[in-house]
Amino acid sequence: MQRYFIPKSNWRDNTVIITGDDVHHMLRVMRFRDGDKIICNHPDGQAAICKIHPQDHDTVVADIIEWLDESGELPVHVTIAQGLPKGDKFDLILQKGTELGAAGFIPFQSERSIVIWDKKKAEKKYQRFAKIVKEASEQSHRNRIPEIHALVNMNGLVELSHHYDVLLFPFEEEAKTDDYQSFANIVKQMEPNQRILVCIGPEGGFSDGEAAALKTNGFSPVRLGPRILRTETASLYVLASMSYHLEELGCK
Repeated sequence: MQRYFIPKSNWRDNTVIITGDDVHHMLRVMRFRDGDKIICNHPDGQAAICKIHPQDHDTVVADIIEWLDESGELPVHVTIAQGLPKGDKFDLILQKGTELGAAGFIPFQSERSIVIWDKKKAEKKYQRFAKIVKEASEQSHRNRIPEIHALVNMNGLVELSHHYDVLLFPFEEEAKTDDYQSFANIVKQMEPNQRILVCIGPEGGFSDGEAAALKTNGFSPVRLGPRILRTETASLYVLASMSYHLEELGCK
């Protein structure tokens, strides 16, 4: 059943008012007709099966039939802090990271980030990002859309880190030593509803100064296996591993 995330202001007791691009998708792409059923997600994470009644080309009214008792969220809240990568890699990280259960994303300007975002184009960029995570959330039947934070530098990232319970950063030097900190062991110790912040370096990884700053501010360096991963692969490894340990193995 197709799922849509509807803004809080569009919920009216036992009905939901659907407007904008979602109407186009329902009527022109999916070819839904009067009486067809969809799932509507409220911003608070609740979801309901609804029966739609198209009003015109711009509006669909949906009657709430049944509230669902379900959750497509990870048992922990994982935010990915991503050093700005080249090209459209951040788009891929947003899409696949959302599918794998990320609760949020923080783009940050790293010393080794080759790309520098143009502030003048930031609004359009974030509009695209919002669309990516919304569509990925609908496709993967999430209960919530991940939050995308504003771009920060390392100092800003450290400030944000104070709001999290567990701070980690995959560090390639950990993959080169036998005396490494096991990511799997850290995941096994996580408790439900903990807030986890994982900082991923850009192409070229973290500078020595950045690695030292992260360690000084409570981030633990971890190894993601014996191989060196691309920046767009690392966050997906992290999220998939957490899902496997915390959901599929039934550790929590």
